[in-house]
Amino acid sequence: MTSVAAEQAAQPPGATQRAVISVRGVEKYFPIKEGTLQRVVGNVRAVDGVSFEVRPGETMGLVGESGCGKTTLGRCISGLTPPTGGKIYFRLPDEDAATLDLIDPIPEADRTVEQRKQVERIDANHRVDVMSGKAWRTYRRNCQIVFQDSFSSLNPRQLVKDLVGRPLQVHKEASGQELIERVVSLLESVGLGRQHLYRYPHQFSGGQRQRISIARALALDPEFIVLDEPTSALDVSVQAQILNLLHELQKDRGLTYLFISHDLGVVRLMSDRIAVMYLGKVAEYGTASELFEDPRHPYTDALLAANPDIRAEVSVMKGLKGAVPNPANPPEGCRFHTRCPVATPACGWEVDDAVAWLQARELLAAGLADVQRRSNFDATLVFHDEESASAVVSAIQDGDMPSAMRAALETVSTDGTSLDIRFFPVEPVELEDVGDGHLTACLLHTERRHQTWPPQPSADSSSRTAAKPSSPSTRNSSTR
Repeated sequence: MTSVAAEQAAQPPGATQRAVISVRGVEKYFPIKEGTLQRVVGNVRAVDGVSFEVRPGETMGLVGESGCGKTTLGRCISGLTPPTGGKIYFRLPDEDAATLDLIDPIPEADRTVEQRKQVERIDANHRVDVMSGKAWRTYRRNCQIVFQDSFSSLNPRQLVKDLVGRPLQVHKEASGQELIERVVSLLESVGLGRQHLYRYPHQFSGGQRQRISIARALALDPEFIVLDEPTSALDVSVQAQILNLLHELQKDRGLTYLFISHDLGVVRLMSDRIAVMYLGKVAEYGTASELFEDPRHPYTDALLAANPDIRAEVSVMKGLKGAVPNPANPPEGCRFHTRCPVATPACGWEVDDAVAWLQARELLAAGLADVQRRSNFDATLVFHDEESASAVVSAIQDGDMPSAMRAALETVSTDGTSLDIRFFPVEPVELEDVGDGHLTACLLHTERRHQTWPPQPSADSSSRTAAKPSSPSTRNSSTR
Protein backbone atom coordinates (compact mmCIF):
# COMPACT_ATOMS: atom_id res chain seq x y z
CA MET A 1 0.00 0.00 0.00
CA THR A 2 1.11 3.53 -0.68
CA SER A 3 1.60 5.21 2.67
CA VAL A 4 -0.10 8.48 3.50
CA ALA A 5 3.27 10.03 4.37
CA ALA A 6 4.63 9.21 0.93
CA GLU A 7 1.58 10.74 -0.72
CA GLN A 8 1.98 13.92 1.29
CA ALA A 9 5.71 14.13 0.53
CA ALA A 10 4.97 13.85 -3.18
CA GLN A 11 2.83 16.98 -3.16
CA PRO A 12 4.43 20.32 -4.05
CA PRO A 13 5.44 22.67 -1.20
CA GLY A 14 2.55 24.76 0.11
CA ALA A 15 -0.09 22.46 -1.38
CA THR A 16 -3.30 22.17 0.62
CA GLN A 17 -3.65 18.73 2.18
CA ARG A 18 -7.13 17.29 1.84
CA ALA A 19 -9.05 14.08 2.33
CA VAL A 20 -10.22 12.37 -0.82
CA ILE A 21 -13.55 11.59 0.86
CA SER A 22 -15.01 13.35 3.92
CA VAL A 23 -18.04 11.70 5.51
CA ARG A 24 -19.88 13.99 7.96
CA GLY A 25 -22.77 12.65 10.01
CA VAL A 26 -24.18 10.56 7.16
CA GLU A 27 -27.58 8.94 7.67
CA LYS A 28 -29.50 6.59 5.43
CA TYR A 29 -33.03 5.60 6.47
CA PHE A 30 -35.34 3.26 4.60
CA PRO A 31 -39.08 3.86 5.20
CA ILE A 32 -41.32 1.13 6.64
CA LYS A 33 -44.71 1.20 4.92
CA GLU A 34 -47.89 -0.54 5.99
CA GLY A 35 -51.53 -0.73 5.00
CA THR A 36 -53.36 -0.35 1.74
CA LEU A 37 -52.22 3.25 1.35
CA GLN A 38 -48.63 2.32 2.22
CA ARG A 39 -48.28 4.91 4.93
CA VAL A 40 -44.84 5.38 6.44
CA VAL A 41 -44.93 4.08 10.01
CA GLY A 42 -41.21 4.13 10.75
CA ASN A 43 -37.71 3.96 9.33
CA VAL A 44 -34.94 1.39 9.27
CA ARG A 45 -31.80 3.26 10.28
CA ALA A 46 -29.29 1.49 8.08
CA VAL A 47 -26.66 4.22 8.58
CA ASP A 48 -27.14 6.54 11.53
CA GLY A 49 -24.65 9.38 11.88
CA VAL A 50 -21.30 8.12 10.57
CA SER A 51 -18.26 10.40 10.17
CA PHE A 52 -14.72 9.71 8.98
CA GLU A 53 -12.19 10.72 6.32
CA VAL A 54 -10.39 8.70 3.66
CA ARG A 55 -6.95 10.14 3.03
CA PRO A 56 -5.05 10.11 -0.28
CA GLY A 57 -3.26 6.86 -1.06
CA GLU A 58 -4.53 4.90 1.93
CA THR A 59 -6.92 2.01 2.39
CA MET A 60 -9.76 2.70 4.79
CA GLY A 61 -11.27 -0.53 6.13
CA LEU A 62 -14.96 -0.77 7.01
CA VAL A 63 -15.79 -3.90 8.97
CA GLY A 64 -18.79 -5.31 10.80
CA GLU A 65 -21.44 -8.02 10.83
CA SER A 66 -23.86 -8.51 7.98
CA GLY A 67 -26.59 -5.89 8.27
CA CYS A 68 -24.51 -3.28 10.12
CA GLY A 69 -24.85 -0.77 7.25
CA LYS A 70 -21.37 -0.90 5.72
CA THR A 71 -22.51 -1.70 2.16
CA THR A 72 -25.26 0.95 2.32
CA LEU A 73 -22.66 3.48 3.44
CA GLY A 74 -20.41 2.46 0.55
CA ARG A 75 -23.25 2.98 -1.92
CA CYS A 76 -23.95 6.43 -0.45
CA ILE A 77 -20.28 7.40 -0.78
CA SER A 78 -20.12 6.16 -4.38
CA GLY A 79 -23.19 8.22 -5.30
CA LEU A 80 -25.42 5.22 -6.06
CA THR A 81 -27.79 5.91 -3.14
CA PRO A 82 -28.62 9.42 -1.87
CA PRO A 83 -28.15 9.83 1.90
CA THR A 84 -31.13 10.77 4.06
CA GLY A 85 -29.02 13.16 6.12
CA GLY A 86 -25.47 14.30 6.63
CA LYS A 87 -22.93 15.19 3.95
CA ILE A 88 -20.30 13.44 1.83
CA TYR A 89 -17.56 15.58 0.30
CA PHE A 90 -15.03 14.82 -2.44
CA ARG A 91 -11.65 16.58 -2.47
CA LEU A 92 -12.66 18.95 0.31
CA PRO A 93 -9.81 21.45 0.87
CA ASP A 94 -8.63 22.06 4.42
CA GLU A 95 -9.79 25.68 4.32
CA ASP A 96 -13.33 24.66 3.37
CA ALA A 97 -13.30 21.86 5.95
CA ALA A 98 -12.39 24.40 8.65
CA THR A 99 -15.20 26.68 7.44
CA LEU A 100 -17.72 23.83 7.71
CA ASP A 101 -16.45 22.96 11.19
CA LEU A 102 -17.39 26.46 12.28
CA ILE A 103 -20.72 26.75 10.45
CA ASP A 104 -22.24 23.24 10.72
CA PRO A 105 -22.94 23.43 14.49
CA ILE A 106 -24.98 26.61 13.92
CA PRO A 107 -28.70 25.93 13.25
CA GLU A 108 -29.56 26.82 9.67
CA ALA A 109 -32.13 29.40 10.77
CA ASP A 110 -29.46 31.25 12.78
CA ARG A 111 -26.84 31.43 10.03
CA THR A 112 -25.97 34.71 8.38
CA VAL A 113 -26.43 35.28 4.66
CA GLU A 114 -22.65 35.08 4.18
CA GLN A 115 -22.45 31.78 6.01
CA ARG A 116 -25.21 30.32 3.88
CA LYS A 117 -23.45 31.42 0.71
CA GLN A 118 -20.21 29.82 1.90
CA VAL A 119 -21.95 26.49 2.55
CA GLU A 120 -23.75 26.64 -0.81
CA ARG A 121 -20.45 27.28 -2.61
CA ILE A 122 -18.69 24.40 -0.85
CA ASP A 123 -21.61 22.03 -1.44
CA ALA A 124 -21.85 22.88 -5.13
CA ASN A 125 -18.16 22.12 -5.69
CA HIS A 126 -17.57 19.19 -3.34
CA ARG A 127 -20.74 17.65 -1.89
CA VAL A 128 -21.52 14.40 -3.68
CA ASP A 129 -25.34 14.51 -3.50
CA VAL A 130 -25.52 18.20 -4.50
CA MET A 131 -22.82 18.75 -7.12
CA SER A 132 -23.83 18.77 -10.78
CA GLY A 133 -22.42 19.44 -14.22
CA LYS A 134 -18.64 19.40 -14.45
CA ALA A 135 -18.15 18.75 -10.72
CA TRP A 136 -20.39 15.68 -10.83
CA ARG A 137 -18.75 14.39 -13.99
CA THR A 138 -15.33 14.73 -12.34
CA TYR A 139 -16.51 12.81 -9.31
CA ARG A 140 -18.22 10.15 -11.38
CA ARG A 141 -15.01 9.30 -13.23
CA ASN A 142 -12.82 9.49 -10.12
CA CYS A 143 -14.99 7.30 -7.88
CA GLN A 144 -15.56 3.72 -8.99
CA ILE A 145 -16.94 0.65 -7.23
CA VAL A 146 -16.22 -3.07 -7.36
CA PHE A 147 -19.21 -5.11 -6.20
CA GLN A 148 -19.26 -8.29 -4.14
CA ASP A 149 -21.11 -10.36 -6.76
CA SER A 150 -19.12 -9.98 -9.96
CA PHE A 151 -21.59 -12.06 -11.97
CA SER A 152 -24.63 -9.88 -11.26
CA SER A 153 -22.62 -6.67 -11.80
CA LEU A 154 -21.59 -7.65 -15.34
CA ASN A 155 -24.12 -7.59 -18.18
CA PRO A 156 -24.38 -11.23 -19.36
CA ARG A 157 -25.21 -10.10 -22.90
CA GLN A 158 -22.09 -8.01 -23.42
CA LEU A 159 -18.62 -9.05 -24.46
CA VAL A 160 -15.64 -8.23 -22.26
CA LYS A 161 -14.48 -5.57 -24.70
CA ASP A 162 -17.80 -3.78 -24.27
CA LEU A 163 -17.96 -4.22 -20.50
CA VAL A 164 -14.51 -2.79 -19.88
CA GLY A 165 -14.64 -0.23 -22.67
CA ARG A 166 -18.03 1.24 -21.79
CA PRO A 167 -16.68 3.85 -19.31
CA LEU A 168 -14.19 5.03 -21.96
CA GLN A 169 -17.01 5.44 -24.46
CA VAL A 170 -19.32 7.26 -22.04
CA HIS A 171 -16.61 9.78 -21.17
CA LYS A 172 -15.44 9.95 -24.80
CA GLU A 173 -11.93 8.85 -23.91
CA ALA A 174 -11.40 6.51 -26.86
CA SER A 175 -13.10 4.86 -29.82
CA GLY A 176 -12.36 2.43 -32.62
CA GLN A 177 -9.02 0.64 -32.53
CA GLU A 178 -7.70 2.92 -29.80
CA LEU A 179 -10.55 1.75 -27.58
CA ILE A 180 -9.65 -1.91 -28.21
CA GLU A 181 -5.99 -1.29 -27.34
CA ARG A 182 -6.95 0.56 -24.13
CA VAL A 183 -9.17 -2.37 -23.12
CA VAL A 184 -6.37 -4.84 -23.84
CA SER A 185 -4.01 -2.78 -21.70
CA LEU A 186 -6.51 -2.76 -18.84
CA LEU A 187 -7.06 -6.52 -19.09
CA GLU A 188 -3.32 -7.14 -19.04
CA SER A 189 -2.98 -5.00 -15.92
CA VAL A 190 -5.30 -7.40 -14.07
CA GLY A 191 -3.77 -10.62 -15.40
CA LEU A 192 -5.99 -11.22 -18.43
CA GLY A 193 -5.26 -10.58 -22.11
CA ARG A 194 -6.33 -9.98 -25.69
CA GLN A 195 -7.69 -13.52 -25.99
CA HIS A 196 -10.46 -12.64 -23.53
CA LEU A 197 -11.91 -9.70 -25.48
CA TYR A 198 -14.67 -11.62 -27.24
CA ARG A 199 -15.96 -13.74 -24.40
CA TYR A 200 -19.07 -13.39 -22.23
CA PRO A 201 -19.07 -13.23 -18.39
CA HIS A 202 -20.43 -16.77 -17.98
CA GLN A 203 -17.35 -18.14 -19.73
CA PHE A 204 -15.07 -17.05 -16.87
CA SER A 205 -14.42 -18.29 -13.36
CA GLY A 206 -15.41 -16.20 -10.32
CA GLY A 207 -11.88 -14.86 -9.89
CA GLN A 208 -11.62 -13.92 -13.56
CA ARG A 209 -14.96 -12.11 -13.47
CA GLN A 210 -13.76 -10.12 -10.47
CA ARG A 211 -10.63 -9.19 -12.44
CA ILE A 212 -12.87 -7.93 -15.24
CA SER A 213 -14.80 -5.83 -12.71
CA ILE A 214 -11.54 -4.36 -11.44
CA ALA A 215 -10.38 -3.62 -14.99
CA ARG A 216 -13.65 -1.77 -15.64
CA ALA A 217 -13.21 0.23 -12.43
CA LEU A 218 -9.68 1.21 -13.54
CA ALA A 219 -10.71 2.27 -17.05
CA LEU A 220 -10.94 6.00 -16.27
CA ASP A 221 -7.86 6.03 -14.01
CA PRO A 222 -9.92 6.91 -10.90
CA GLU A 223 -8.60 8.41 -7.70
CA PHE A 224 -10.86 6.47 -5.33
CA ILE A 225 -12.39 2.97 -5.47
CA VAL A 226 -15.03 1.46 -3.20
CA LEU A 227 -14.31 -2.27 -2.79
CA ASP A 228 -17.50 -3.88 -1.50
CA GLU A 229 -16.38 -7.30 -0.23
CA PRO A 230 -14.53 -8.04 -3.49
CA THR A 231 -13.18 -11.40 -2.31
CA SER A 232 -15.90 -12.83 -0.04
CA ALA A 233 -17.43 -14.99 -2.80
CA LEU A 234 -14.07 -16.41 -3.95
CA ASP A 235 -11.98 -19.41 -2.95
CA VAL A 236 -9.12 -18.75 -0.54
CA SER A 237 -6.41 -19.16 -3.20
CA VAL A 238 -8.26 -16.85 -5.58
CA GLN A 239 -8.78 -14.34 -2.75
CA ALA A 240 -5.03 -14.10 -2.29
CA GLN A 241 -4.56 -13.43 -6.01
CA ILE A 242 -7.15 -10.64 -6.05
CA LEU A 243 -5.79 -9.04 -2.86
CA ASN A 244 -2.24 -9.09 -4.25
CA LEU A 245 -3.55 -7.58 -7.46
CA LEU A 246 -5.32 -4.76 -5.59
CA HIS A 247 -2.16 -4.16 -3.57
CA GLU A 248 0.01 -3.87 -6.68
CA LEU A 249 -2.48 -1.62 -8.47
CA GLN A 250 -2.61 0.72 -5.48
CA LYS A 251 1.17 0.85 -5.34
CA ASP A 252 1.53 1.52 -9.07
CA ARG A 253 -1.37 3.94 -9.53
CA GLY A 254 -1.55 5.66 -6.12
CA LEU A 255 -5.14 4.57 -5.63
CA THR A 256 -7.25 5.24 -2.55
CA TYR A 257 -9.52 2.42 -1.35
CA LEU A 258 -12.56 2.08 0.88
CA PHE A 259 -12.34 -1.63 1.65
CA ILE A 260 -15.61 -3.12 2.95
CA SER A 261 -15.47 -6.61 4.44
CA HIS A 262 -16.51 -8.83 7.34
CA ASP A 263 -13.26 -10.81 7.16
CA LEU A 264 -10.93 -9.35 9.79
CA GLY A 265 -7.89 -11.12 8.38
CA VAL A 266 -8.38 -9.52 4.98
CA VAL A 267 -9.11 -6.11 6.50
CA ARG A 268 -5.96 -6.24 8.61
CA LEU A 269 -3.88 -7.15 5.55
CA MET A 270 -5.27 -4.39 3.35
CA SER A 271 -6.12 -1.45 5.62
CA ASP A 272 -4.20 1.49 7.06
CA ARG A 273 -7.12 2.57 9.25
CA ILE A 274 -10.29 0.74 10.21
CA ALA A 275 -13.82 1.75 11.26
CA VAL A 276 -15.82 -0.95 13.06
CA MET A 277 -19.56 -0.57 12.45
CA TYR A 278 -22.42 -1.92 14.54
CA LEU A 279 -26.11 -1.28 13.92
CA GLY A 280 -25.55 1.74 11.67
CA LYS A 281 -22.93 3.52 13.80
CA VAL A 282 -19.17 3.41 14.20
CA ALA A 283 -18.26 1.57 17.42
CA GLU A 284 -14.48 1.98 17.15
CA TYR A 285 -12.07 3.73 14.82
CA GLY A 286 -8.28 3.74 14.60
CA THR A 287 -5.23 2.37 12.83
CA ALA A 288 -5.12 -1.32 11.98
CA SER A 289 -2.43 -1.98 14.56
CA GLU A 290 -4.39 -0.19 17.32
CA LEU A 291 -7.60 -2.09 16.70
CA PHE A 292 -5.97 -5.50 16.51
CA GLU A 293 -3.42 -5.07 19.29
CA ASP A 294 -5.35 -2.84 21.70
CA PRO A 295 -9.10 -2.92 20.96
CA ARG A 296 -11.15 -0.52 23.09
CA HIS A 297 -14.66 -1.81 22.41
CA PRO A 298 -16.22 -5.16 23.43
CA TYR A 299 -17.68 -5.56 19.94
CA THR A 300 -14.22 -5.36 18.38
CA ASP A 301 -13.05 -7.89 20.97
CA ALA A 302 -15.93 -10.17 19.99
CA LEU A 303 -15.12 -9.93 16.29
CA LEU A 304 -11.49 -10.78 16.97
CA ALA A 305 -12.47 -13.70 19.20
CA ALA A 306 -14.76 -15.06 16.48
CA ASN A 307 -11.92 -15.04 13.93
CA PRO A 308 -10.04 -18.39 13.95
CA ASP A 309 -6.24 -18.32 14.22
CA ILE A 310 -4.82 -21.12 12.07
CA ARG A 311 -1.35 -20.55 13.52
CA ALA A 312 -2.43 -21.42 17.05
CA GLU A 313 -2.24 -25.04 18.22
CA VAL A 314 -5.69 -24.71 19.75
CA SER A 315 -7.93 -22.06 18.19
CA VAL A 316 -10.88 -21.10 20.39
CA MET A 317 -13.66 -19.19 18.64
CA LYS A 318 -16.24 -17.30 20.68
CA GLY A 319 -19.45 -16.20 19.05
CA LEU A 320 -21.77 -13.42 20.15
CA LYS A 321 -24.98 -14.40 21.90
CA GLY A 322 -28.34 -12.86 21.16
CA ALA A 323 -29.83 -11.13 18.14
CA VAL A 324 -29.02 -7.70 16.78
CA PRO A 325 -31.59 -5.12 18.03
CA ASN A 326 -34.25 -3.82 15.69
CA PRO A 327 -32.60 -1.17 13.44
CA ALA A 328 -35.95 0.62 13.23
CA ASN A 329 -35.77 1.29 16.99
CA PRO A 330 -32.14 0.93 18.11
CA PRO A 331 -31.17 1.37 21.78
CA GLU A 332 -30.72 4.98 22.86
CA GLY A 333 -27.62 4.24 24.93
CA CYS A 334 -24.87 1.88 23.81
CA ARG A 335 -26.26 -0.08 20.89
CA PHE A 336 -24.17 -3.12 21.73
CA HIS A 337 -25.25 -3.44 25.38
CA THR A 338 -27.89 -6.13 24.64
CA ARG A 339 -25.12 -8.55 23.57
CA CYS A 340 -22.18 -7.18 25.52
CA PRO A 341 -20.47 -9.53 28.02
CA VAL A 342 -19.27 -6.57 30.14
CA ALA A 343 -22.37 -4.33 30.03
CA THR A 344 -22.86 -1.96 32.97
CA PRO A 345 -26.04 -0.39 34.42
CA ALA A 346 -25.10 2.90 32.70
CA CYS A 347 -25.07 1.41 29.19
CA GLY A 348 -28.73 2.23 28.55
CA TRP A 349 -31.12 -0.58 29.47
CA GLU A 350 -34.63 -0.11 28.12
CA VAL A 351 -38.15 -1.51 28.21
CA ASP A 352 -37.40 -3.70 25.20
CA ASP A 353 -34.61 -5.38 27.17
CA ALA A 354 -37.02 -6.22 29.98
CA VAL A 355 -39.57 -7.57 27.50
CA ALA A 356 -36.88 -9.69 25.81
CA TRP A 357 -35.87 -11.04 29.23
CA LEU A 358 -39.51 -11.99 29.90
CA GLN A 359 -39.94 -13.63 26.49
CA ALA A 360 -36.92 -15.83 27.17
CA ARG A 361 -38.80 -17.24 30.18
CA GLU A 362 -41.88 -19.05 28.95
CA LEU A 363 -43.70 -19.17 32.29
CA LEU A 364 -43.30 -15.43 32.91
CA ALA A 365 -44.06 -14.42 29.31
CA ALA A 366 -47.26 -16.48 29.21
CA GLY A 367 -49.01 -14.02 31.52
CA LEU A 368 -48.01 -10.87 29.60
CA ALA A 369 -50.96 -9.30 27.78
CA ASP A 370 -49.72 -5.88 26.66
CA VAL A 371 -46.84 -3.41 26.84
CA GLN A 372 -47.85 0.28 27.12
CA ARG A 373 -44.76 2.34 26.41
CA ARG A 374 -44.43 5.94 27.51
CA SER A 375 -40.83 6.08 26.31
CA ASN A 376 -38.01 3.65 25.61
CA PHE A 377 -37.18 3.74 29.33
CA ASP A 378 -40.68 3.84 30.87
CA ALA A 379 -43.66 1.51 30.38
CA THR A 380 -46.51 -0.38 31.97
CA LEU A 381 -46.58 -4.16 31.53
CA VAL A 382 -50.16 -5.45 31.63
CA PHE A 383 -50.69 -9.08 32.70
CA HIS A 384 -53.67 -11.40 32.57
CA ASP A 385 -53.81 -11.69 36.35
CA GLU A 386 -52.20 -10.36 39.52
CA GLU A 387 -50.29 -13.59 40.11
CA SER A 388 -48.40 -13.17 36.83
CA ALA A 389 -47.40 -9.60 37.70
CA SER A 390 -46.26 -10.67 41.15
CA ALA A 391 -44.26 -13.55 39.68
CA VAL A 392 -42.27 -11.13 37.52
CA VAL A 393 -41.51 -8.89 40.52
CA SER A 394 -40.38 -11.93 42.49
CA ALA A 395 -38.10 -13.01 39.64
CA ILE A 396 -36.52 -9.54 39.61
CA GLN A 397 -36.01 -9.54 43.37
CA ASP A 398 -34.60 -13.08 43.36
CA GLY A 399 -31.86 -12.09 40.92
CA ASP A 400 -33.20 -13.87 37.83
CA MET A 401 -32.84 -10.63 35.85
CA PRO A 402 -29.25 -9.86 34.70
CA SER A 403 -27.48 -7.84 37.37
CA ALA A 404 -26.63 -4.91 35.09
CA MET A 405 -30.23 -4.62 33.89
CA ARG A 406 -31.52 -4.93 37.44
CA ALA A 407 -29.20 -2.18 38.68
CA ALA A 408 -30.44 0.10 35.87
CA LEU A 409 -34.03 -0.02 37.17
CA GLU A 410 -35.17 3.25 38.69
CA THR A 411 -38.60 2.12 39.86
CA VAL A 412 -40.71 -1.02 39.85
CA SER A 413 -44.31 -0.84 41.09
CA THR A 414 -47.38 -3.04 40.84
CA ASP A 415 -51.05 -2.12 40.75
CA GLY A 416 -53.20 -5.18 40.35
CA THR A 417 -52.44 -6.70 36.94
CA SER A 418 -50.20 -3.79 35.94
CA LEU A 419 -46.47 -3.55 36.49
CA ASP A 420 -44.83 -0.14 36.03
CA ILE A 421 -41.12 -0.22 35.27
CA ARG A 422 -38.77 2.63 34.63
CA PHE A 423 -35.08 2.50 33.77
CA PHE A 424 -32.65 5.33 34.42
CA PRO A 425 -32.54 7.33 31.15
CA VAL A 426 -29.11 7.70 29.55
CA GLU A 427 -27.66 9.79 26.75
CA PRO A 428 -26.40 8.26 23.49
CA VAL A 429 -22.80 7.03 23.62
CA GLU A 430 -20.69 9.02 21.16
CA LEU A 431 -17.21 8.33 19.82
CA GLU A 432 -14.48 9.69 22.07
CA ASP A 433 -10.75 9.98 21.47
CA VAL A 434 -8.84 7.72 23.84
CA GLY A 435 -5.42 8.65 22.47
CA ASP A 436 -3.67 9.42 19.16
CA GLY A 437 -6.84 9.44 17.09
CA HIS A 438 -8.08 6.10 18.45
CA LEU A 439 -11.85 6.56 18.91
CA THR A 440 -14.30 4.37 20.79
CA ALA A 441 -17.96 4.49 21.78
CA CYS A 442 -17.60 2.25 24.85
CA LEU A 443 -18.42 3.67 28.29
CA LEU A 444 -15.63 1.62 29.86
CA HIS A 445 -13.03 3.66 27.99
CA THR A 446 -14.55 7.15 27.80
CA GLU A 447 -14.88 9.95 30.35
CA ARG A 448 -18.39 8.77 31.24
CA ARG A 449 -16.86 5.86 33.14
CA HIS A 450 -16.17 8.33 35.95
CA GLN A 451 -19.84 9.25 36.39
CA THR A 452 -21.51 8.14 39.62
CA TRP A 453 -24.26 5.51 39.55
CA PRO A 454 -27.13 5.54 40.07
CA PRO A 455 -27.92 9.09 38.89
CA GLN A 456 -30.41 11.28 40.71
CA PRO A 457 -34.03 10.19 40.09
CA SER A 458 -35.81 12.29 37.50
CA ALA A 459 -38.50 14.73 38.56
CA ASP A 460 -41.36 12.88 36.91
CA SER A 461 -40.61 9.76 38.94
CA SER A 462 -40.53 11.48 42.33
CA SER A 463 -44.12 10.45 43.04
CA ARG A 464 -43.27 6.79 42.55
CA THR A 465 -41.69 4.46 45.04
CA ALA A 466 -37.99 4.52 44.17
CA ALA A 467 -36.26 1.15 44.22
CA LYS A 468 -32.68 0.43 45.05
CA PRO A 469 -30.87 -0.85 41.99
CA SER A 470 -30.07 -4.17 43.65
CA SER A 471 -33.56 -4.76 45.07
CA PRO A 472 -36.48 -3.09 43.26
CA SER A 473 -39.43 -2.49 45.56
CA THR A 474 -43.11 -2.98 44.92
CA ARG A 475 -46.26 -1.22 46.04
CA ASN A 476 -49.99 -1.93 45.79
CA SER A 477 -52.51 0.88 45.71
CA SER A 478 -55.90 1.66 44.28
CA THR A 479 -54.73 4.73 42.42
CA ARG A 480 -51.83 5.59 40.17
